[in-house]
Order: sequence, then C-alpha cells, then structure tokens
Amino acid sequence: MLLTRKSSSASAAARGSSSLVASLARGVSRAVPTMDRRAFLRRSGLGVGVGLAASQLTLVKRAEAARAAGTGAPGNKVEVKRTVCGHCSVGCAIDAVVENGVWVRQEPVFDSPINLGAHCAKGAAVREHGHGEYRLKYPMKLVNGKYQRISWDQALDEISAKLKELRESSTPDSLFVVGSSKHNNEQAYLLRKWMSLWGSNNCDHQARICHSTTVAGVANTWGYGAMTNSYNDMQNAKAALYIGSNAAEAHPVSMLHMLHAKENGCKMIVADPRFTRTAAKADQYVRIRSGTDIPFLFGVLYHVFKNGWEDKQYIADRVYGMDKVREEVMAKWTPDKVEEACGVPEDQVFQVAKTMAENRPSTIVWCMGQTQHSIGNAMVRASCILQLALGNIGKSGGGANIFRGHDNVQGATDVGPNPDSLPGYYGLAEGSFKHFAKAWDIDFEWIKGRYAPNMMTKSGMTVSRWVDGVLEKPDLIEQSTNLKALIFWGHAPNSQSRGLEMKRAMDKLDLLVVIDPFPSATAAMAAMPGKPEDLNPNRAVYLLPATTQFETSGSCTASNRSIQWREKVIEPLWESRTDHMIMYQLAQKLGFDKELVKNYKMVAGKGGMMEPETESILREINKCVWTIGYTGQSPERLKAHMRNMNVFDVKTLKAKGGVDKETGYVLDGDYFGLPWPCYGTPELKHPGSPNLYDTSKHVMDGGGNFRANFGVERDGVSLLAGDGSHSKGADITTGYPEFDDVLLKKLGWWNELTPEEQQAAEGKNWKTDPTGAIIRVAMKNHGCHPFGNARARAIVWNFPDAIPQHREPIYSTRPDLVEKYPTHADKTFWRLPTLFKTLQDQNKDIGQRFPLIMTSGRLVEYEGGGEETRSNPWLAELQQDMFIEINPATANDRGIRPGEMVWVSTPTGARIRVKALVTERVDRGTVFLPFHFSGHWQGQDLLRYYPEGAAPVVRGEAVNTATTYGYDAVTMMQETKTTVCQVERAAA
Repeated sequence: MLLTRKSSSASAAARGSSSLVASLARGVSRAVPTMDRRAFLRRSGLGVGVGLAASQLTLVKRAEAARAAGTGAPGNKVEVKRTVCGHCSVGCAIDAVVENGVWVRQEPVFDSPINLGAHCAKGAAVREHGHGEYRLKYPMKLVNGKYQRISWDQALDEISAKLKELRESSTPDSLFVVGSSKHNNEQAYLLRKWMSLWGSNNCDHQARICHSTTVAGVANTWGYGAMTNSYNDMQNAKAALYIGSNAAEAHPVSMLHMLHAKENGCKMIVADPRFTRTAAKADQYVRIRSGTDIPFLFGVLYHVFKNGWEDKQYIADRVYGMDKVREEVMAKWTPDKVEEACGVPEDQVFQVAKTMAENRPSTIVWCMGQTQHSIGNAMVRASCILQLALGNIGKSGGGANIFRGHDNVQGATDVGPNPDSLPGYYGLAEGSFKHFAKAWDIDFEWIKGRYAPNMMTKSGMTVSRWVDGVLEKPDLIEQSTNLKALIFWGHAPNSQSRGLEMKRAMDKLDLLVVIDPFPSATAAMAAMPGKPEDLNPNRAVYLLPATTQFETSGSCTASNRSIQWREKVIEPLWESRTDHMIMYQLAQKLGFDKELVKNYKMVAGKGGMMEPETESILREINKCVWTIGYTGQSPERLKAHMRNMNVFDVKTLKAKGGVDKETGYVLDGDYFGLPWPCYGTPELKHPGSPNLYDTSKHVMDGGGNFRANFGVERDGVSLLAGDGSHSKGADITTGYPEFDDVLLKKLGWWNELTPEEQQAAEGKNWKTDPTGAIIRVAMKNHGCHPFGNARARAIVWNFPDAIPQHREPIYSTRPDLVEKYPTHADKTFWRLPTLFKTLQDQNKDIGQRFPLIMTSGRLVEYEGGGEETRSNPWLAELQQDMFIEINPATANDRGIRPGEMVWVSTPTGARIRVKALVTERVDRGTVFLPFHFSGHWQGQDLLRYYPEGAAPVVRGEAVNTATTYGYDAVTMMQETKTTVCQVERAAA
C-alpha cells in the first residue's frame, strides 16, 4: 500500500516506464541479470514515478523542492527519521517524514534487506499510531464506575503509596507486573531490573502465551531458544514445511522471501487444521486435526526412517538419542496410528516426507498453532527432531524458522521480565544475581534483602496464571500471600484465556494499574460491573498514558535475531511519558531510583523531566548479557547499520563492503542487525550469527555448533560432538565443553589474557567473565565456540516426556483417544497447583455437549489484542466484525446462514455473540475465530466503560472470554488452539 500521492509529473512517470520497457525489450537478445525487488524498484525508476524514495536524502530533497515550489511553508524544519514497524516480528523498516515535529508521511525503506521496500496493511498505517486520536491522553482514575482525569503527581503518589502499603502488610510478591513485548530492549531490560530491585520474580510478558514452549523446547534441544536462520535465508530452501503458521496473514512481508524461494523451485507444504491464505500458496496442503502435530510429524519421521532418508553421518556426529526416538517412532507411529490420531492418510504423510527428504536443505516454520497447547513443548521438540534427522539444522536454507509475534517479543524474551530468569536467560541462582549485582554496581546482599525470605531464587508466577494467583486458596500457593496488585504494562488481557475468571480476579485486586498508549480492554473490563461478591470495595484502578515506540528511541530484535535501532520520530504527545521515564519515576517514589539508574546518563525528556538515556541502558546490556551475545551490538554499530542498509545482501544479510560516512565504521563482513549471538565486546567486531549452529563458517564469521549446556556424558554416552564436527578453522576438531578459566589453563591458553584480565576472569566462565577475554581468546585466537561443542538432544531427560508424546487436549471431542493418549498427572509448579488428568477425566465426554473443536488465530489487518490496530481507522475499515468461520455442512445442520449472528458457548459457561462466516476453510468438526477483538462482553458493548475518547473504532467479542483451562506442562503456555464449543443461531 502506497501512502503518498503520485507525482504531478505524469510525463516523467511515463518516460520512466517507457525507458524501462525499452530496456527490457533490448534485453531479449541478451541475458537479463536477476534482480531482487529492492534492486528492481531502485534501478527501474518506478519509485520516483509513484512518489517513493530510495533514501532519506531523496525524501528531504523532495520536501525542500516542494517548499521551493510554494507547496510547503517557508522555514519549515523537515526531517526523516528511520524507525521499525511496531507490529509483527519481521522488522520492516520505515522512513518517517516529520515537518515541524509533525509526522506527515511515511515510506517503506527500499534499502532494507528485510522488507525490501514492502509493507503489509498494518505497516502501511503505523503513522496513525503516533498521531491517532483514540489514545489515552492523560492519567485517569476509576471513581464510582467512571474514569476521571487526574494529574501525574496524584497518580504516582497514590500508586506508590498503595504499593508500599502492600509490601509492608504482605510481601513484595503480592505484586505481579505484566511487562510488554512492545517495549524496546532497553525498556524490557530495565523493567526486569526494576522488578529485581523491588524484590520479586512475579513478572512476565506476552512471550509466555505465544512462544514460551518454543524457547524451552528449542533451547533444551540444541542450546538457544530462538529462530535458527532468517526470513532471508529461506530463499535458499529447497522445501519448506509450515505447520501452525499462517505467515501470509501473521507475517505478511516474510512471504516475500518464501515466494522468491518458490520462484527458485522450493516446494512449499502447509499443515494446518484450516485452509489459510498461506495454504493457498502451497504445493501441498495437509489438513490435520488441531492438537495432533506430534502424530503427524512422527508419521513423517516414520517414512524418513523406513526409507533410509535420514542423514546418518550428521546424526552420528551431532545428535544424541536419535536411536531411541527411531525405536519409538517405528513401533508407535505406524501409518494407521497416525491417521487415527491426526486424520491424515498415509499417502499424504509419505509425500511430505519424500518432499522434505528429496529437496534438501529443507526448512520448517511454526508459530502459535504449534505452541499454544498443553503439550506445546513436546510438539516443538518433535519439529526439532525431524529437522535433526534430516540434517537440516546449521545449514543455510534449512533450520527451524520460528516466527515470533510482536515487534520486540524476541528481544523482550531475551533480556526482559521473565519470571524464571534474569536478562539473557541467566537463571535465578545466587550466582546469577551476583553477576548482575556487579554489572549494576549494587551490593548483592542489599538486593537479596529486598526479596521475601527464600523467594529470590524461586521462579515467579506466569502471566497465563496471574488469575489463579488472585483466586486460588492461599494455602495452595507457593508464596505467603495471594496476588493483590497488578500492573498491566503494555499487555492486552483479551490475549489470555479464561476471560470470565479474569474478570473476577480483576475485581478482587487491591490495586490495578494499566500503563499503555491505548488503555486496552483492561480498562473496560475493570469498569464493567461484576458480581458483588467478587468486588473489593477498596480496589483502586489507574490508567497511565505511555508513549508509543515512535516517541522514543531504542533497539528492537526481529524474529531472526537481527537488532535494529529506532530513531525517535516525534516528541511524546498529550501527557504521555516514555515507559522508562515512568519506571524511573515510580522507583523514585519507592526509594530505589539511585540503584536503578546508577550506570546511566540521565537526559531531559518530556517537559524537561529526567529519564535514563536508552543508549546507556544498551551499553549496560552489552556489558553483562554474554550468554546470548547481546554484547557486540553497541548503539554506534546498530546506528551505522540503519544508515547503510543498502550494503547488506538480501539473501545472506552480509555487508559487501561499505563504510559509514558519519563514523568511519567499516561495515564489510557484518551481518545486518548483528543477529545475536554477536559475541565479545563491540571492539572484537564479531559480525553476528545469521544461521545458528553452522559449522561451515568460522566462528568469527558467524559460524558455530551445538551448545554444550547439558553436561559432557549421559548414561555412559558422550554428549560432546564427534570428531570432525567442528566449526571451520577451529583449533579443537572434536567436541569440547564450555570455556572457563580451568579449561583455558588446561589448554595452555590462559596466558593469552592480560594480567588484568586474568585477575577478573579467575574463577569465571565465558558467561560471567566481565572483560569478555575468555570469549576473545576462544573465538578470535583459536576459532572455538565459547559455549562448547556438543550434540543436540533428541531426548530431553529433564522434561516430563523425554521423547515427545502425543497427549490429547484437556478438552477433547475424542474420548477414545483420551483413553489411549491421556494427559499429564496434576502437579504444582510455577507456584500454583495445575490440573491436567483430573480435569480431563471429568470432561471425557464433553464432546457430546460441545462437539466442535474451537481454534483461533491472526488476521492480516490486526495485531495482538487489537486495541492499537482497531483504534486505527484505516485498518478498522478493513475488518469491522468479529466472526466465526464455520463449515457449510455444520452451519446448515444448525440453520445458520452466512452473515447471521450466532452464539458460541464453551464449557466455561461463557457465551459470545459473533457473525457467521460460512466457509470450507474449516472442516465439519472445527471452527475458527480471530483473537484480536475485545470491547464486547457476552453480547454487551462495553463502549460506556472505556475512558472517554479512548475506545477503539471497532469492538467485538474476545474469543478468550470463552477459552478453557489448559496449560503446558513445562512453561504454563495456555491451550488456546484446541478447545471445544457449541454454535447456535442467535435470535434476530
């Protein structure tokens, strides 16, 4: 979508087009060089013809020319600010044209190697989020059921006083903070630091309910819990299996790279319960029953093993436990069992296996369709095992391409408010806290004293279960008090399951604070009258207006691990304040502000008030997050990349030459965005890692191997990689453990550290050495990976199922399969008792009353909980109704006609009223609803409960008002993709 008008010079456009046609005509007699979309648009001149620009300089010149021609006011200040789309995780770059502080126009960045000058509908409309009229404009307080405007001083004073009171009367753990994947890296990191200084691990963010099962499953298989390759690298794939991913709607620009791959012969397979827009592009579509990914994937693996298509040498050298997996697959997942469980006949499963095996490297893509299940961790590992069997991990064109959701959900996961780790996945052991205490220059014992006794090293609750933290019996919770205060800091409640119980929990709180540019459904739910027996008469509710990411600067991490720096586009609007300013001001009121910002340069922000400089926060991240290589991406390097996008190759992401004119920084050899891990200090100039675990490259060129993170031996079998399985040029040509001071001394490499470095690194490993010298010596001097060289684990012995097992959802329409594949036993973890088999047994015959499988997913028009995008009139126009997709036969059985209103009811007792979309995209036993809607509650429009002027343009029922109980047995991921419902026609 182009947001600028065509040039007034039609003849110029015509000349450009004629010139192009003539050139192409002349090219018939000679080879026409292949050009990517970026090069084509820039060379053809078409960009000029339709008012598009190839660079910031061009945009400024055109703005100046407009003023000279009398179409712009004299003396205006025109600037172009480079930022990144605030929606999905692709990381599309945007040039924002700002005139006298007003964002007047936006352009997609044609030089971006990621989006190649493309935008989806959401990306094309982001300017509206900066200047949108439906934002929360000033602080508000709920008084007698209505929101009233108050001052910032009053809000901060009252909120902090209530928090102090709860801290003294209960414990620090009475507070739960829901952070945000919309925060930039610096804000996400600062919020985790804020919670550590407050003294609780009760913090979380959106990643829990989108990809926590991915992070846990993937990290426990081969080392890091992230996408292994990149969107761009998919152009090198010969086959691609999308399972639980509707990329055409959820990550539209990513499809550019897949379509380029298809032009080069890539075979595309889509496995999904629903025929999606992505499936429409596939060479092969496989409809599976929701929740049966493991039977399908192991069915594919059965044919791989049966036909000898596995990569035997790769498995022998780089994989542990595949022999045990093979035994189980061949015995348990024969074609008849696969078809019984997932509904896919043998010939289709065989064809998928054949395509993946005969077209290598082949890649696999998954999203929330695979993760949001009570066995999501096992489904993820089944995908990993298939790729290991085919030898596709660590290969260009292969890998596990795991598309994340929000613009910075990857970065927020990496360095943000997780309940079970400190930034960089450092665990909650005292040693981890000591590492950060040193980096923060704060006394460790002081931090420890901020926590309740014995709670510092205990994982907190999760965002998926805060409801139970409020409602559960106190004696069943593994902390001394129920949750009494909740801060929703950039999170939409309608993205969480069990909406009816969430409303009850909101009513019981002592304190509810919503910090957001858009007040989200939380505001309306909190103001809506609930049951009198649930309402806490002393509850206080506050709304605080935060800025968007376009009103601040900072870095964000795309799904492929590339980090980009956003420039501030405009100053904070109305009375909004940046999230990091709010964190600092709350810390001032609570008495730990000096500790929070001790290492940062303080700068004047909104109204001259002080806030920490985002560059300073990133430099602190660079100094301590060694584990995942967030240490090489200094602000200066990232900004140089943003200024020089044109030098990066669109397939490899590698810079071909290039010198940043502003700093003299040499870009040659860097990978765009310095995708983590970018090891060592910025001075080491590690180029970033485009494809993880790739042994074909030197570690100083982004190469690597599997991580030695699980010991060196298991049951008498070595967990270290075999001889010859080393990254290119390594001095150690076999497997080895992670590097620490002891190993360096044994190898005779200790003297390669300076005396000062030796003193700092004594007793440390590569993750805790504050100098980065252990990393430098291992990588630069000897070509070895600091995290060791091990085998990936096909068997994960520390998970409930060492080999992935299919287990029926808690609520299943197949009692026969519940009997064969029961769920886990009940257990207590993440501080809360969690039901599995007890609940499943109680609902074994639930399909008699609720015969339809209910699943949910994304639309191209909206993002996440949808408050932001449904408040954008340009997007709201495109999708105005919440709906349910229902098969024609299913609809006819119920007397439902297309476009009629229907009631959807579930075992929770909820009933939501939506519009029927009758379509064969879903089969007779499945219905689909998008999850971006809110603002209606069981047939009631909540408009009157929103703050005045801050309700979204489009409102509708939230599917998660009706979704049922069910959680992953490792991560507490909610089970939203497979539950049950009944649909009936609503009365006229």
